[in-house]
Amino acid sequence: MTLRSPILAAARDLAAGRTTSRELVEAALARAGDPNGEGARVFTRRHDAAARAAADAADLLRKAGVAAPSPIAGLPISVKDLFDVAGETTTAGSRVLADAAPAARDAAIVARLRRAGAAIVGRTNMTEFAFSGLGLNPHYGTPRSPWDRATGRIPGGSSSGAAVSVSDGMALGAIGTDTGGSVRIPAALCGLAGFKPTASRVPRTGCLPLSESLDSIGPLAASVADCIVLDRILAGEEADAPLPAALPAASIVLALPRTEMLEELDPAVASAFERAIGRISTAGCRVVDAALEPVARVAKLTANGGFAAAEAWAYHRDLLMRREREYDPRVARRMRRGEAITGADYVELAGARRALIAEMDALTRPFTAVISPTVPCVPPILAELEVDDARYAAANMRILRNTTIGNYLDRCAITIPCEAPGEPPVGLMLMGARGGDAALLAAALAIEDILSPLRR
Repeated sequence: MTLRSPILAAARDLAAGRTTSRELVEAALARAGDPNGEGARVFTRRHDAAARAAADAADLLRKAGVAAPSPIAGLPISVKDLFDVAGETTTAGSRVLADAAPAARDAAIVARLRRAGAAIVGRTNMTEFAFSGLGLNPHYGTPRSPWDRATGRIPGGSSSGAAVSVSDGMALGAIGTDTGGSVRIPAALCGLAGFKPTASRVPRTGCLPLSESLDSIGPLAASVADCIVLDRILAGEEADAPLPAALPAASIVLALPRTEMLEELDPAVASAFERAIGRISTAGCRVVDAALEPVARVAKLTANGGFAAAEAWAYHRDLLMRREREYDPRVARRMRRGEAITGADYVELAGARRALIAEMDALTRPFTAVISPTVPCVPPILAELEVDDARYAAANMRILRNTTIGNYLDRCAITIPCEAPGEPPVGLMLMGARGGDAALLAAALAIEDILSPLRR
């Protein structure tokens, strides 16, 4: 078993009668409501009554001897403010949509969570319209990373509230979106695991888009095992099936890209990553230096804003024309980059992406996964980014650098914490093949177990 699996541990405690769903939900809601905590910045809307009702229903079923529909039945789970919830307006971390019509039905993944019995505690804060990897939000405030909270550091984005809801015990798991790293970045900067599946595995119906070409939906949780449980529910798979067996270390071959993915690392990130590589190699995994030249070309595809700018502009242009002053100016500027991307540019970009995917698929076929730091830096200081546009832009590009590659190459990827106690949060990223989610997760279980002594 992994070092920390609160979802699976809670499911066992519930089955054994050592706790109740109502107790777990009340504890989560108490943390969310703590005036000295981050809850006011974590949630854009709380669902206290509905969460309590779901918890009570799960407790009644267990009391009657009825098997729980899934391991998350009656457990507190949060969802990003990008997913439709029936009867509510989906604001996507913005004030611009406050007067939009309420959703007629739940997003597909919200409906799946409800069928699994989840007690959805609320909708979590995010970068406005998911368009940044930093997590700053001038409308609802910015939750702080759990590390060095006295200084006040960014949580990562865009799924900022999702990560802090888990790190601070307001939920046992969270669901976010990942267009360029928006699950993996906040997970890494808040000391969590975060999984970006192959995009086609999880339906995006009822999820407000940023980029139809790059968007994916995935979980943030305390461990790989907990991410697996949540991912199965999101993908419509059997949630209570046994966990996959971790791959034997001797069967794992990891490509270490000697590219810019390893450049300009903060000392704390470089130290933690090198230590992790040492442990992984000592355990019997093969770590092979690899050029992986296509990785370097991804940055060229995004230089003018790429798919995210073009597709965000297409979605938002009418609203921007009428109400741009209500947007976060930094988000609006990034969207407006798409205005200059022509139809010919877009077609050329799509063709270049297809060629790059095919080239990378061929190069990585001998490997279980590509390994790298998730984010090259520790969480930057929030106040410095709030007042300095140039520093904000530079930090955003740097933080998105490694994770964006997986989205452009249509791959699955996961981040695993690799820092030691007392150190800044550092994520180790494994990037698997397109459609190779099961193999990647089995490898991640093994790597997490190898690294677990570092985190005790």
